[in-house]
Amino acid sequence: MHVCKKLAVFIIVTFLTAFSSNAQVMSSGEELVYDVSYMGITLGTIRVTTLKNETFNGKSVHHTKIYIDSRKGIPFVDLHSIYESWIDPSVQFSHNFAASTKESDGSWTYDKYLFDYPGQAVTMEKYKANKLSNKRVLKTSKKWNDGSSLFFLARQMLKSKKTIKVPTIIMDDTVSTSINFVGKEETVEIDAAKYPIKTIYLSGTANWTGIYGLSGKFEGWFSDDEARIPIRAKMKLYVGNANIELVKWNRSSWQPPKAE
Repeated sequence: MHVCKKLAVFIIVTFLTAFSSNAQVMSSGEELVYDVSYMGITLGTIRVTTLKNETFNGKSVHHTKIYIDSRKGIPFVDLHSIYESWIDPSVQFSHNFAASTKESDGSWTYDKYLFDYPGQAVTMEKYKANKLSNKRVLKTSKKWNDGSSLFFLARQMLKSKKTIKVPTIIMDDTVSTSINFVGKEETVEIDAAKYPIKTIYLSGTANWTGIYGLSGKFEGWFSDDEARIPIRAKMKLYVGNANIELVKWNRSSWQPPKAE
């Protein structure tokens, strides 16, 4: 029995290590800014911020906020959205999500997803002009991610060397995101760094259509260190295959790891 207990502890520790492995992806005050470009033309920016930890429904959570803005002057595109997510300490799923989007007439719409795991339900609400316009309750036993929490889940599981299918709610649709944590080490160069960066590569498929028309296959290169910060990504947007590149960062004492 003693040997069995030891074996059980070893298996649990090994399992948890595969998911976290010295990861410190959640850091209050972190701010990452990305340029989104197509054929060298900047389409807009994505700013990812990690706020102070909060208590949500009696549980400690990580609060994050993402700002997505199209560049002024881009024809037929005027996109401004703010995504907020309240993420479980495991960084594996979300407890609450809110999205504010500016419409062409200058008004804002507001979407809210409340994940009630004990009650096995997700409540999705949509507001227009500060009035509830639609409400739907989904009965489900799954743990869900949203567009914001996926960003951090990928960082947390970067070195797991697993292929996973993540239950995802995007644009009021219950879909999935497939991610292959290849674990391949690669060197990446970006304009914001004066030296080649040591990264780890992953690939996946967005089985949904999101903001900027994001869908289909994607690739990502994350810093090969405990922060696991996305350095570059290639994703299919409405205009075609676009490049998303880190241009600014603010994280206590962090600099991109140098490739050897």
